[in-house]
Amino acid sequence: MSRYEGKSVVITGGSSGLGLAAAQYLVDNGARVLVTGRNRDTLDDAARRLGDNGIAVRSDASSLADIEALAGRVRDVFGTADALVANGGIGSFDPFFAVTEQTFDEVFAINTKGPFFTVQKLAPLLSDGAGVVLTTSIANQTGWDALSVYSASKAALRSMARTLSRELLPRGIRVNALSPGSIETGKLDKEVPDKAAALKAEFEQSSPMKRWGHPDEFAPAVAFLAFDATYVAGIELVVDGGESQL
Repeated sequence: MSRYEGKSVVITGGSSGLGLAAAQYLVDNGARVLVTGRNRDTLDDAARRLGDNGIAVRSDASSLADIEALAGRVRDVFGTADALVANGGIGSFDPFFAVTEQTFDEVFAINTKGPFFTVQKLAPLLSDGAGVVLTTSIANQTGWDALSVYSASKAALRSMARTLSRELLPRGIRVNALSPGSIETGKLDKEVPDKAAALKAEFEQSSPMKRWGHPDEFAPAVAFLAFDATYVAGIELVVDGGESQL
């Protein structure tokens, strides 16, 4: 019997990058996984990769209407879910004086408001004893240039791991945060193509391991917090090769 056979998991922002790696790991270990994203082509590719135990649903993490529709879809497909991974997010590399209201609102809508209401709307569908994982970032505890908005949006999630866990623990639902460091997903190349090479070199040098992480090194930590860490609540588990710790 596979380790997570019979388990149902929802991963928002799971159609690419870290979310897809986590989904693939869980599917490979027997779980059924519903992933969300905004791009139809990316979702179709994710569905092909995940196979029969993967379901790809278009959903915008910043839209409350989409989140409510997602809850309905989860109810129809799973009935109840055993784990929720709120992973959807976007980056922002704007220097402080270049930040606009539009950028601020967009980053917080996707990175902070989205996960909050995703947990709120899907919590009634989580089984007692379920695990919720919020993807934060080591940027929430560092002071890097041009990351003020992004870092703040992720710091808010770290706080939610504590407060939401406190409110959901009467049902045995644990909420924890998972904080990735420099993991190669291709995101920098898409979001800041003109700066990607320099940023990659800078982050590689700052890592005690002198390398970037691989998404497959992130995925088992998701499963650990979602299912295996049954006496763990409100923590932030850092997966960064020691970058923020050493």
